[in-house]
Amino acid sequence: MAEAQSKGTGRGGRAAQLAHTGLRHGWTTGACATAASTAAYTALLSGEFPDPVTITLPKGQTPAFALAVEEWAADRAGAMAGVVKDAGDDPDVTHGALIRATVRALPAGSGVVFKAGPGVGTVTRPGLPLEVGEPAINPVPRQLMREHLTAVAARHGAVAADVEVEISVDHGEEIARSTWNPRLGILGGLSILGTTGIVVPYSCSAWIDSIRRGVDVARAAGRRHVAGCTGSTSEKVAVALHHLPEDALLDMGDFAGAVLKYIRRHPVDRLTICGGFAKLSKLAAGHLDLHSARSQVDKGFLAELARAGGADEALAGAVAEANTGLAALRLCEAAGVPLGDLVAATARDEALAVLRGAPVAVDVICIDRAGMVVGRTAPRGPGTP
Repeated sequence: MAEAQSKGTGRGGRAAQLAHTGLRHGWTTGACATAASTAAYTALLSGEFPDPVTITLPKGQTPAFALAVEEWAADRAGAMAGVVKDAGDDPDVTHGALIRATVRALPAGSGVVFKAGPGVGTVTRPGLPLEVGEPAINPVPRQLMREHLTAVAARHGAVAADVEVEISVDHGEEIARSTWNPRLGILGGLSILGTTGIVVPYSCSAWIDSIRRGVDVARAAGRRHVAGCTGSTSEKVAVALHHLPEDALLDMGDFAGAVLKYIRRHPVDRLTICGGFAKLSKLAAGHLDLHSARSQVDKGFLAELARAGGADEALAGAVAEANTGLAALRLCEAAGVPLGDLVAATARDEALAVLRGAPVAVDVICIDRAGMVVGRTAPRGPGTP
């Protein structure tokens, strides 16, 4: 398990919301894989497994992970280390899973090569942030592992990290049946995920209460413009575009309805909703809870929006059959159909309907997984043109 958690000290924003819930956060599969691969590569170069092993997450946190298993290859050309995932108070299906990293030396110039071991899936359909045939190890965890392995190489006098990193998860294929991986065409196991390395605990009542507190803090500080964001990437985009202070940021997560209903009773002048295209397409379709267990991306709905934006029947049919919302978006982008803007505008209108005439102007920003803006609206609401 990992140690050295930090709840943050800010009065408002994401850290304050988490502290207010009283819930313990956990660590993503990506953070665990990074810790395991760092330990294995350190052993390969030094002859000793560090235990615990400390890593640095994208926002600067430095958790330490105890090793659950460690093992040498018979020829000592490879080393394996494993970490048990601690999801904190989140009811994550991967909580308690043993995540292993086996690191093997490769010829000079090979770089870091990722491989799916037992229990880690392989991408078989387009529309995901990885190419077909790639291990289901998402881009941010890959980058985090590369950075740590490069640092290990430098500490031990190696010119570069030229290694194969095989990530595996005990019983991962069985656990993956409880996820959306099979429907997304990720076969053979789980995905290695995470953009911050931290699992924010999911609790409806606690998180909705923290959203309300976030609105109260923003209003007390005189903030008239707040942003409801679905995660850390969308939060960065909202800050970059609107230069909002920390106490004007609401970690909305999947609870769009909670933000809108509370702001309906406690208005601010302007609300920006910023989030991933797929999540906000659910809001556009009328869903107020954006969690994957309770609402799904409706590709038929996206096809209708695409038609309204000028798509012909062939393109609309392709959108309806797309593997993911992102794949549907890319099809429309290639054809010059502004599906991102259409989703943003429709989501804004749904938000205004929930606000029921409250004096709040709403704008919506849709982003892709890389944080690029793919759809955006002007603010609309009482008092705006």
